[in-house]
Formats: sequence, structure tokens, C-alpha cells
Amino acid sequence: MKVNTQSVNFSADKKLLDFIQKRMDKLDLFYDKVIKSDVYLKLENTSDKENKVFEARVSVPGDIFVVKKQCKSFEEGVDMAVSSLERQLKKRKEKLRAHL
Repeated sequence: MKVNTQSVNFSADKKLLDFIQKRMDKLDLFYDKVIKSDVYLKLENTSDKENKVFEARVSVPGDIFVVKKQCKSFEEGVDMAVSSLERQLKKRKEKLRAHL
């Protein structure tokens, strides 16, 4: 799956981009009709430790899933967002099976 990654207010390193690609590729195991994924990484200008925002938009035929997580590290945000997307994709797949 092609993952378009944009980092706002900073430049993401290759290691982080590879980690995101690897985790997002696992979504194909749960729902194989994923068209594309857009990922946005943002740094908030706050004194709070949880200032890293991970937002993912996953396009499937007929729908778009959006997940936004704010955490201490981008890796933690990726893990939380991908597990949330896994649940959403499983639920969509079961709904489609019920209609058949």
C-alpha cells in the first residue's frame, strides 16, 4: 500500500518513515481493498509532553477512515492509530459480509 507522509513544522527522519510504512502495511491483512493512506505528522507548540499529533486518513471504496492521536512520541501514536484502524476495517469487512 502506498502511504503518503507529510510532516508539518519539522522534517521526519527515514527511520520514522520506515516504521510508519511497516505498520500501515499491516492494515492490508485486515482489509485488502485499501486504496491509499495519507499520514500527517504534526508538532504542537505547547509545553505539554504530549505534543506530537499523528493523523491518518485511509481510503477504501466508498468510505474514508480518519484517526487522530496525540501522544508523547510518534511511534506510540502510530501504534494506537493503527490498532484503531484495524478495528474499524474489521468492522467494515464484517458489515459487508453480512450484506452478502
